[in-house]
Formats: sequence, structure tokens, C-alpha cells
Amino acid sequence: MLALATIGFAVNFWAWALLSPLAPKFKDALHLTSFQQALLVAVPVVVGSLGRIPVGALTDRYGGRIMFPLVSLATIVPVLYLGLSGHTSLAGLLVGGFFLGIGGTAFAVGVPFVNNWFPPERRGMAVGVFGAGMGGTAISALSTVKLVHAGSTATPFVVTSIVLAVYAALAALLLRDAPGRVVPAQPLAGRLAATARLRLTWQAAVLYAVAFGGYVAFSVYLPAYLKTAYGLAQADAANRMAGFVVLAVVMRPIGGWLSDRIPATRVLAVSLAVVAAGAVVQAFTPGLAPVGTIAFLSMAAALGAGSGATFALVAQRAPANMVGSVTGVVGAAGGLGGFVPPLVMGVVYERYGSYASGLAALAVVALGALLLTVTVVARGAGESSRTGARSTRSAAHV
Repeated sequence: MLALATIGFAVNFWAWALLSPLAPKFKDALHLTSFQQALLVAVPVVVGSLGRIPVGALTDRYGGRIMFPLVSLATIVPVLYLGLSGHTSLAGLLVGGFFLGIGGTAFAVGVPFVNNWFPPERRGMAVGVFGAGMGGTAISALSTVKLVHAGSTATPFVVTSIVLAVYAALAALLLRDAPGRVVPAQPLAGRLAATARLRLTWQAAVLYAVAFGGYVAFSVYLPAYLKTAYGLAQADAANRMAGFVVLAVVMRPIGGWLSDRIPATRVLAVSLAVVAAGAVVQAFTPGLAPVGTIAFLSMAAALGAGSGATFALVAQRAPANMVGSVTGVVGAAGGLGGFVPPLVMGVVYERYGSYASGLAALAVVALGALLLTVTVVARGAGESSRTGARSTRSAAHV
């Protein structure tokens, strides 16, 4: 079940990230400004983020066996639209990109699905392994441009839609929800209100906005950054972005695994400190070899580990019948955290001709999240655990 869920996450994230590798091509073909290019790659993040809130709550109610095939099938529509007709204008790309965000909601399906299959002491690692499905963005980075060169602009979109259809069929046949899954009896609005009252929800949302948001921002904007700041070719920039993504993907389950053995807040603190240091170094636009590469890869490893640690915290502390709802809110925060930085970077570059201010802002945000982690979150972990235990016992009694 963990393997099937991880594959589904990767396939949907592959679709979610299709526009990023082609953004430089669309910029040249449609004569887009830097801000318009940033908007193009950021728009899919909006639906993929906000959509996680209702999708997570629906997964609590109906289970991953139903929701995974539904999300995958729904994602096929914007993928085919973009490939066959929507890529010829900025308006078409923005409309298609908006609905392409449906693929990003698969995350809110997989976390509660996987969480129900594992005991608390193994959930950090399990959810971390599932989170490695964010490597679907690496698949997109490595294959999209090559498929366009081998065929046409429509080729990667058609290929991805076929893969989505195959996965939806396999998921419908093979996925099974965990025995004894706690199904909430409350209406959707009531469950979301209860989720909003948990301190853990908002603490994890802030941390995930920085950790996963930083990952998303780099994964969608790094090709444009590398091409503009270092003059790299489109294919070379996409390949380097894929390396960034792969390292972050590898580190995510490691962050979850570490959080099963030491407090997740410690893993988060170290990760955020590394992000802040890497952002400060890169703000000076050092040479790409070796300093720039080391800075980016260090941030990739830290963002991946921090993302895994954040959801280890959620999996371990959230009430069993609310994991999907909490995941939806936290996942939305992470996606929105990735929406803002590309827009900021585009505006900063247009105004100052440099990315230094944007990277300096990332360092400040990471330091703020580090302070939150070692104070409020570290002190509140025990309280969240006790609250989760009471809620779980109450749900079991009902």
C-alpha cells in the first residue's frame, strides 16, 4: 500500500510540475516578462495547495482507495488541454495551469492513507517514504524538455496523461484502506473547524510553508534562475534542477526516519539553520562551481529533511481521525509557501537586476522558523501529543 501510494503521489506530482521545465520556452515564444514567467509556474501551486484542504478532509471520510483514482483522473483533463491547445497563449497556460494544480492535492490523499497503515512509532519513516513521491517533479524536469525535442510541445502532456490513466486503473483495482480505519462522523465543516482549533495544525503549517514551500519554489523557479543568473542552457538548467529535487527527495524519508528516533523539532532546527546559511551564501551569487552548487545542494538536503520531519510531527501527534484534515491545512500552507517566492524573485530581478534580496529574505524567514521551532513548537509537542491521545480514545469510544 505504501508503494502504491508513493507511486501515485509521484505520478500526480509529475503532472503538477509539467509547466516549470517549459517556462523558458514559453517565455521566449510568447514574449513574457520575468513576472509573467514566474506567475506561469506558480499558478498550479495555488489549486494544488488550497485544494488539499477539502481533499484531505474528504480522504478522512472516504479513504484513499476512492480519492487516489479520482484525483488522478481529474488531473488528466488539464494535462491534455495544455498539451493540445492551451499552450499557445498566456491566458490558456494560466487557465490550464490553474486546474493542473489538482494533481498537487494527491499529497493530502496519501498522508492519511499511509498513516492508517502504520503504528505511531513507524509513521515518521512511512510518511517520509511516501513524501519521496515529490520526486515526480524530477521526472518532469528530466523528461519534459527531452520529450518536446523528440516530438512536439504536446508530447510530454500526452505521455503524462496516459501514465495517469494507467495509475488510476491500477489504484482502483489494488488499493485498500487500512483495516480499522477511523471514519469521522462529523460533517466536513465541523471537522475543519476542529482542525483549526489544534495548535499543532498552525505550528506545522508555518514550518511546512518554509520547508516544503522552499522546495516547491526552487523546483519550479530554479531553471529560470540558473538561466538568468548563470547563463545556462534550458536543458542544462532543467538537469541541475532535477539534481536539486532528487537530493531533496532522498532526504525526506531520512528526515522522517530521524524523527522516529530523536525529536522532530531537533531535525527541523538543524534543517532550517542549513537553509538560512545556504541562502546567505547564494545571495552573493558565487561561482556555480563549487560554491553555488554546494549552497544549493545543502539547501535541497535541508528542505527535504525538514519536510519529512514536519510530517513526522503531524503523523505522530495529530488525532487519528483528523490526520487528513490536518494534512490538508498543513499541505496547503506548504504549497502556498512555494507560490510566493517565485513571484517575489521575478519582481526583485525586474527591479534590481539581481536575486540577492530574494535570497536574503529566504534566510530571514528560515531563521524565524528556526526560532519558532526551538521555542513554541518544542514546548508544545508534549501538549499536542496528549491532545491527540485524548481525541483518539474519544473517537475509538464513539
